[in-house]
Amino acid sequence: MDDPTWEAVLKDRRVVQTVALPQATGLGVLDGGGRIGRNFSPERQQEKVNLFSALSDHIKAKRSEGPVVVASYSEGARERLQGGLLADEGLTATAQIKDFRDVPDAHGGVYLAVWPLEHGFEGGGGLTVISEQDVLGDRLIRAPKRKRRAENFLTEAQSLSQGDLVVHVDHGVGRYIGLETVTAAGAPHECLLLEYAGGGDRLYLPVENIELLSKFGHESGLLDKLGGGGAWQAKKAKLKERIREVADKLIRLAAERALRKAPVMEAPHHAWEEFSARFPYQETEDQLSAISDVIEDIASGMPMDRLVCGDVGGFGKTEVAMRAAFVAAMAGMQVAVIAPTTLLARQHYKSFAERFRGGFPIQVGQLSRFVSQKEANLTREGMSRGTMDIVVGTHALLAKGVRFDKLGLLIVDEEQRFGVGHKERLKEMRSDVHVLTLSATPIPRTLQMSLSGVRDLSIIGTPPPVDRLSIRTYVSEFDSVTIREALLREHYRGGQSFFVVPRIKDLPEIEEFLRDHVPEVSFVVAHGQMAAGGELDTRMNAFYDGKYDVLLATTIVESGIDIPTANTMVIHRADMFGLAQLYQIRGGRVGGRSKTRAYAYLTTKPRVPLTATAEKRLRVLGSLDALGGAGFTLASQDLDIRGAGNLLGEEQSGGRCARLAMSFTSRCWRRRLPRSNRARWKACRRPTTPGAADQPRRAGADPG
Repeated sequence: MDDPTWEAVLKDRRVVQTVALPQATGLGVLDGGGRIGRNFSPERQQEKVNLFSALSDHIKAKRSEGPVVVASYSEGARERLQGGLLADEGLTATAQIKDFRDVPDAHGGVYLAVWPLEHGFEGGGGLTVISEQDVLGDRLIRAPKRKRRAENFLTEAQSLSQGDLVVHVDHGVGRYIGLETVTAAGAPHECLLLEYAGGGDRLYLPVENIELLSKFGHESGLLDKLGGGGAWQAKKAKLKERIREVADKLIRLAAERALRKAPVMEAPHHAWEEFSARFPYQETEDQLSAISDVIEDIASGMPMDRLVCGDVGGFGKTEVAMRAAFVAAMAGMQVAVIAPTTLLARQHYKSFAERFRGGFPIQVGQLSRFVSQKEANLTREGMSRGTMDIVVGTHALLAKGVRFDKLGLLIVDEEQRFGVGHKERLKEMRSDVHVLTLSATPIPRTLQMSLSGVRDLSIIGTPPPVDRLSIRTYVSEFDSVTIREALLREHYRGGQSFFVVPRIKDLPEIEEFLRDHVPEVSFVVAHGQMAAGGELDTRMNAFYDGKYDVLLATTIVESGIDIPTANTMVIHRADMFGLAQLYQIRGGRVGGRSKTRAYAYLTTKPRVPLTATAEKRLRVLGSLDALGGAGFTLASQDLDIRGAGNLLGEEQSGGRCARLAMSFTSRCWRRRLPRSNRARWKACRRPTTPGAADQPRRAGADPG
C-alpha cells in the first residue's frame, strides 16, 4: 500500500497515535498512564551493589500495587531467572505465562513471560513490566542460521581439487584427475579417476568408496605404481609399526593422566547464573558446548587439558576462558592467564577486570612490561600469598621466581606463539593443574594431540552474533599505484589502515613510500623495540583515537588491537610470514568488529619468484572467504602439509614420512586409541567431494 492509498483509508476514520514520552495534556491529548519502567543501569555500574537484590526489592515493592511481569528473551533465560536468580532472592511465588490473558486481575502476582522487549513500562491498574534488557543491559542478538556441526568444517574444506595427491589404502599415492561417468552392467556410475606411475596407469574408484582415500599433504611427489608388487604394502607395514609404537606411548601417557588428581572446582549456583547473565551476547551453540565441556572437566577431579579452537575476530574463546576462570576463582583457586604479547595481555587484563568487577570477591592483576615495577611487585606478592585470584600476563608468568599459593587453572592464549622452552616450563606447571588452551590456528602437533585424544578438543565454528562481511584478500607483487589507491579509498571513506612489515629494517623503506606516494594520509610507526608503556603506548593510543590514518608496524599488531574503523591492511613481503601468522594478522585486525567491507593486500617482492611452499600458502589464504571455522581448517591443512612432528618431544611439525603417515594411518589411530575419539577422527580426516582445501606458519624459526 503506497502513501496516497494509506491516507485515503485513514481520511474518514478516527486516528489515535500512541507516544511513549510524556506529553502536555490538552485538546486531543489523553494520558493513558503508561510510563517507561525503571532501568537498573546505575546498579550495574556499582561494584558493591548486588544487581539481583535490587531487582528483587523493586519487584516486591511493585507487587503490592499490581501484577508484575518480567519479560525474558528466551525460554532458557526465563528458566534461569525463575529457578535460580529470583528464587535465591526469596521470590519463589512466580508463575510462567504465555500472554497477557494469563495475568489475573488480582494484585501481588509475579509472572514470567518470553517477550523480547527492549524496555519495560508501567501502565494503568498498577501493572509493571520489567524487561531483561532493563536489568542486564543491551543484548546483541543475531538471527538464527542453519546449524552446522563444528566437527564438519574440516570435512567440508578437505575436499579434492583436480591434480591433488591422494593416498589409497590399498594402492598408495596417486593423483586425482577428476570425476568421470563409467558405464558398468548397462548403468552409468560416477567414479573418481586416479592416475598412478607406470605410464598412464589409472584407477576408477566409485564415489561411494571415497573413504578409502586420504589427502596427501604435498602438491608434488613420487606416485606409487598401480599393482606394483609389495612396495606399497611394505611401506604401509613400516608406517603401521611406527604408529603402533607412538600409540602405545600415548596410551601410557593417557593412563598416567587419568591417575593424576586435580582440584574439583565448582562455583556457587547463584553466582554462576549472575555472572553468565552479564554476558551481553547470545551464546552460540558451539560456545555453549565448549563452556559445558570446560566446566565438566574442572569439576571432574582429573587434570583438564583442553584445546578450544575458535576463529579470530570475536568468535567467543575469551568468554569460555572467563567462565572457567570465574569457577576457579570462586572455588578458592588461583588462575593464570598467559598471552604471547604485552598488547594482548593488556587487552585481556582490561576485559577480565571489566567483566569481574561489581559484586564478586575476585581480584584481577596484571604482570607484563606495561606494568610498573611497584605494581608488579605487589602482584607477585599477592600471587604468593593467595590474595590475587586472577593474574593476566605474558611469559613473565613463566619465570622461575614467580610463585602461586594455590594455582588451580592455567589459561594459555594463542598457544602457537610460544616457543618450545616456554612450553617445557608450562609442562612443569601443569602436572596437577587444569590447563585450557585457546587458539585460532593451533600448530600441527597440538592439533594432532587433540584429534588423537591426548588433549581434549572443543571447536567454536559459529560466526559472531553481528552481521559481518568476509574479507576481500588480494595476493600480488608490490605495486605502488594499487597500494596508493587502497590506502586512499580507506582514507576517503573515513577509515584507517594497517601497513605491516616483517622486519624492523623494512620500516624506513615503507616510510619513504608513504611520504612520496601517499602524502594525503598521516601515519605513525610502531615496533616491539620501543619502550613499553611510554612511546609505544602513546603511538598506539594515538592511532586508536583516530589521530593517524595509517599504522606502519611490525608483527606487534598480530594480537591485541581491536579498532573497528581500521578495515584495510597491506602486508609487505607476505611470503616471509607463516600462514597462521598471516591469517591471525588479517582476520584479527580487520573485518572482525564492524559491518564495513574489509580489504587485505598481501604483497610480494616484484620480479622475484616465490618458493613453492610460500606460493601455496598465499594462494590458500587468498581463497579463504568463509566466516566460520576457517582457522581450524587452516590448522588441519597444515597438519597434512607439514606432519604432526614428535608428539612426545620437541619437534612441532614433521617431514615427508610424517605427512604420509598422517594421510594414511588414521585407521590405525582409531583401532588403538579410546573409542571416544574415533568419531572425531572420522569427521576430521575423511575427504568428501571434489572442491578446495587449506592452512599456516611463520617462515624461519617455529614460534610455537
